[in-house]
Order: sequence, then structure tokens, then C-alpha cells
Amino acid sequence: MAAERPPKPSPQRSRNMAAIRHRNTKPEMIVRRMLHRAGFRFRLHRRDLPGTPDLTLRKWNAVIEVQGCFWHAHDCHLFKHPKDNFNFWSDKHRQNVTRDQVNAEAIAALGYRRLVVWECALKGRTRLDPDVLKWHLVDWVVGSETRGEVSGRCE
Repeated sequence: MAAERPPKPSPQRSRNMAAIRHRNTKPEMIVRRMLHRAGFRFRLHRRDLPGTPDLTLRKWNAVIEVQGCFWHAHDCHLFKHPKDNFNFWSDKHRQNVTRDQVNAEAIAALGYRRLVVWECALKGRTRLDPDVLKWHLVDWVVGSETRGEVSGRCE
């Protein structure tokens, strides 16, 4: 028997999903402003790199990705599987996480360092103080760590 297809979404749901940005999101803009004000210059959405990272700091051999906790299944208060169409979303999140891992390995193979800034570090009840977030960003960029993550405060 063929795999069951999820029901066709309503026109309203389709409009809502189509309106969700994947570039120039509010969390991404916050990170960009912080780094720019700190004197860092970067390139945006380089399509020649695996996964099209949000920011590329060539001078520092680093990429920064600002990831939404829902879309990338981050283990925090901002993520939970929707009850509607559970199997679809479960598969979607699993595919996103797998793709993120493949892209991270490809970025590392090119000699780039990679920092992931999670949405929960920027909004919600666990968001970091802006000065703390800026410190984490600057410290990682000028440091030598090959991988890093910035997420919200522990609860």
C-alpha cells in the first residue's frame, strides 16, 4: 500500500506558510546589527557555500547561521511538534536536522568555522541580555573554536 499523503492544506494555511521568511528574519537582523556595530563586516546568504549560511565572515573564516527553534527542532520552549499532521511535521523536522548536519560537515570540510545562533537566544522567556549575546558573538568570531552554539538561558 502506498504511503498516505497528508491532507491538502487550506488556502489560509498555504498563505500563512508562504509568508514565513527564510532570509532577513528579525532574529537574523538582530545578529547582523550587533556584529556590524561591533565593527565586523560580512557577506549575506552566500549561495556558493553549503546551506547558504546567513552570514559569512571571510576574514575570520567563519559562518553564522541564525536558526529558528521550530524549524530546526531545537530542544527549547519555542519548539513543539504541531498536533495537526503530526507525522508530516515529525518527518519535516527530522529531514531539516539531517540536512543541517550534512551542511555543517560540508562547511567544516571547506575550512570554515560555524556558529549557530538559536532563536531562543533572541526572543522568548529565555532570551539573553543583548550585551551578553554580543559578548558571545564577538568572543566566538575572534576565537578559534571550530563550532559553537548560542541558545537561550537555562530555565
